[in-house]
Amino acid sequence: MPSATLAAAHQLAFSALPPARPRRMRISGAVGGWLAPSGARLRQALREERLVLHFQPILELASGVVDRYEALVRMRGEVAGRLHAPARFLPGAERSGLVRELDRVVLRRALQELARSDVQLAVNLSALSVSAPATLPYLEAVLAEHAVAPGRLLIEITETAAIADMALARAFCEGAQALGCRVALDDFGAGFCSLQYLTELPFDVIKIDGHFIRDLARCHRDRVVVGALAQLARALGKETVAEFVGDTETIELLRELGVDHAQGFAVGRPRSTLAGATRRFAAGAGGSLID
Repeated sequence: MPSATLAAAHQLAFSALPPARPRRMRISGAVGGWLAPSGARLRQALREERLVLHFQPILELASGVVDRYEALVRMRGEVAGRLHAPARFLPGAERSGLVRELDRVVLRRALQELARSDVQLAVNLSALSVSAPATLPYLEAVLAEHAVAPGRLLIEITETAAIADMALARAFCEGAQALGCRVALDDFGAGFCSLQYLTELPFDVIKIDGHFIRDLARCHRDRVVVGALAQLARALGKETVAEFVGDTETIELLRELGVDHAQGFAVGRPRSTLAGATRRFAAGAGGSLID
């Protein structure tokens, strides 16, 4: 893309970004009528191995094939049958400093799954893990332990984690890539920021925040922003993933706008088992995944 076109895409996308909005994760008190666990209860949950992974499919739009999944952490409750979403325990893990231990559990479980499947898997890491010097050696060790090709692991870090310390974020990205892993910038556009992160940090994948995706079929401004971001990312050699894709109309629009991947309930809901092979997506009423 000529530099003038790249600059125009940058200006167009940046001018349409919404004002900063607060993150929706609550950090104290009761969440949804359920008291967030204390540090002691979180430690007990870790000891009892009550953290589990669910897997949400990610669709490659050009081929119509689900070629990767995102690992989403859940916590089994003390009451049998109850499963807690991350918003109910991650804030407590961050406050208590246990989030790095939680991240290690998630990484190990994810690599165990990769060792017995043939798909790619995306895993989220917290800002504390991204900034911790011990994270990269641990990642290298568990990759070797499970004999997983590093290129099958995509590590997602949020925009918030990236801007907390740009130097540390860059060092982490470069270190993970040196091991052979790929790195994604998650929730891009969730806050008020410059697109300079796309050029200053060596991300392989940009995940476009669901704020721009939920009303894509009805909002011209969102379509302008998503199209500009897809064009900019492609010019920089990066893949794009649209989050919170809720219907097949949005899937078709994303394909037309040049977005590479789609993730959301229209593609598939998180489930407790990881498919052993790539699967093809059949568009239609609600869409469906077929083996």
